[in-house]
Amino acid sequence: MGSPEPEDNSKVKSTVDAVKGLVESVPVYQDAIQPAAKQVGQSLETIAKTVNIVLAPIKVAVWGYERIEEFIINTIPQKLKNVPEENITTPPIEVAGPAIEALRFTGDKKNLRELYANLLATAMNKDTIHKAHPGYVEIIKNITPDEAVVLNHLAKTGDFPLVDVLGNSKSFELGYRVLFKNYSHLHKKTEIKRPDLIPTYIDNLSRLGVLDIPAGLSLAANHTYEPLENDKDLDEIKNEIENSIHFIGYSFKRKVGVLTSFGTQFVENVVLDYDV
Repeated sequence: MGSPEPEDNSKVKSTVDAVKGLVESVPVYQDAIQPAAKQVGQSLETIAKTVNIVLAPIKVAVWGYERIEEFIINTIPQKLKNVPEENITTPPIEVAGPAIEALRFTGDKKNLRELYANLLATAMNKDTIHKAHPGYVEIIKNITPDEAVVLNHLAKTGDFPLVDVLGNSKSFELGYRVLFKNYSHLHKKTEIKRPDLIPTYIDNLSRLGVLDIPAGLSLAANHTYEPLENDKDLDEIKNEIENSIHFIGYSFKRKVGVLTSFGTQFVENVVLDYDV
């Protein structure tokens, strides 16, 4: 992408400069690793050195205000290049301040820093500033880069099917037990590092109010759930159930994952690339 023309940059530059001022006003503390012990014995000294070594990468990962400032200068103007100059404004401090501070700890994660950049761009446009909810910062702080990828996928595809694998108990009183929860094909439709954690990601996004799994609802389209229920990835757990003395077989509980209203606003204003 090309950079905006110089004559179109004056308002963008002044507003980005204002955000830079916020960067400098947000406390960035110098993190120092103190010795774990002083002359308490060779064993503790060795452990202290080991701890110092394994924590050393943290010093590199934590961004100082110089790196945050550089990121803002290089990223925000691109995201605002299609916004009329008169619409660009200083973002609310209750949004920009926490977002900039959070960049200290997630700036090295590309998927997450892009979400903060999108949020800042939303907050700097008079047409969208009202959509820059302060709570969005907390959502970004509480998701992983993988979850950001999942949200980007859901923003484009919408509702998705998922199933629970149930072990049907031999005891009528017990009915069944959920032996695998929230199995989906999200890991086959996205490029994430830990596909085994998809069920956990779904739980976390639900906890954050971004995702919902309405009780008793499922998708009505034909053959929606068969690919999940017949997936070879579930063969192992199926075999375990069939060979167990506690169960008489397995069944599936069909469900659907949907973005909440809050989640829909979040993906539209933070997850989807602002540079459109």
